[in-house]
Amino acid sequence: MPIVSISLNDEILSELDRLQSSMGFSGRSEAIRAGIRAFVSEEKQKADLSGNIHAILLVVHNDEFDHVVSGITHNFEDLITTHLHSKIEKEKCMELFLIDGDAEKVSTMTKDFQTNKNMDTVKLVTL
Repeated sequence: MPIVSISLNDEILSELDRLQSSMGFSGRSEAIRAGIRAFVSEEKQKADLSGNIHAILLVVHNDEFDHVVSGITHNFEDLITTHLHSKIEKEKCMELFLIDGDAEKVSTMTKDFQTNKNMDTVKLVTL
């Protein structure tokens, strides 16, 4: 099996070790492989979306990046039927978007959030 090196900050490494222990993985590599398999599966599912869809997009970020969220949101106003913003703890915010529109455009919006390093969590649920 090829070896791939990755860099992780202390917070992610601690989370990885916690998951490894709590989920019973034999090592970090096995836990990382499981995470990658889940990510690949989720992305394949999104790639199969077509036509007009209804979805929920959940985004968690630090409140100092509200302006980043606003910037992305303005590009997709035609998709967003409802947008809820909530403070969830100290400086963390949660954005919940109810979306109705073209699957390709929904995917683009999701990717814009996913590829922004300032977002902690981005999750798309199709209905």
